[in-house]
Amino acid sequence: MWLALDQGYWITLLLAVPAAGLLVRLFIIQHDCGHGAYFRSRRVNNIVGRCLGVLTLTPYDYWKRAHDTHHATSGNLDRRGIGDIDTLTVREYRSLGAWKRLAYRLYRHPLILFGVGPAYLFLIKHRWPRELPLLRTVYWRGVMATNGAIAGIAVTLAILIGPGTLALVHLPLVLLGSAIGVWMFFVQHQFKDAYWAHGQEWDFVEAALRGSSYYRLPRPLQWVTGHIGLHHVHHLSSKVPNYRLQECVDSIPVLKHVPRMSHFDSLKCSRLALWDEGSQQLISFRNASRHLRCPAG
Repeated sequence: MWLALDQGYWITLLLAVPAAGLLVRLFIIQHDCGHGAYFRSRRVNNIVGRCLGVLTLTPYDYWKRAHDTHHATSGNLDRRGIGDIDTLTVREYRSLGAWKRLAYRLYRHPLILFGVGPAYLFLIKHRWPRELPLLRTVYWRGVMATNGAIAGIAVTLAILIGPGTLALVHLPLVLLGSAIGVWMFFVQHQFKDAYWAHGQEWDFVEAALRGSSYYRLPRPLQWVTGHIGLHHVHHLSSKVPNYRLQECVDSIPVLKHVPRMSHFDSLKCSRLALWDEGSQQLISFRNASRHLRCPAG
């Protein structure tokens, strides 16, 4: 991408597409390390995960803590808010004041979720996670160590090629890679017939098989995204490394016989925003409007 600058910036931007794909794949390897799935040794998993976190702009230990919580609570209406995308029920949305409704609608707008949101998450929030208690020193040390390593690499590259050139080369792939990553995470749980239940009714296996998508992508994209579209398998057993997820689907019948999502189907998910406890479906604001005209009860 840097060498292509002299030939035209459009070539650099084109090269940002495969570069962003490789960045996503690095994140998936880091993700598997966080689950202790990539290497036999826990220590090696953590070392590699922390190193990759510098390249993916993700503080490994802080992210791992939130992601473990996500796996333990995915689809649980009583334990939302950590490591996932904020989702309100229709009833909860109705109870909000006008300004909070507007804020939630903006938050769930595709331009925010897949544009501004990913940039904020990886460039700003991961640098200073305000919700992390200051007493959690082990996680703060990880955040600061990651920030220091990122700063060291950035300063070195800025000296070698110039800060402006560094921004022209690196920013597009970071923005695109983070958007792809957030999109993949979104469609893995935010689809029409997803699974949500309250605490006592919530079931781990049901949440894995019904609340995590079977997102079928073309083989090249499946490789780039580390087979994470086979998300129902991953949530059922996070110790399975990404390169064996397809093998699990092919060899275990029950994993094949769950609803599949095509790339075209996934595009329809971008407008879904509210969980309707009556129909047990995720619905759009437009479809929820009829609920808003009904008296509370």
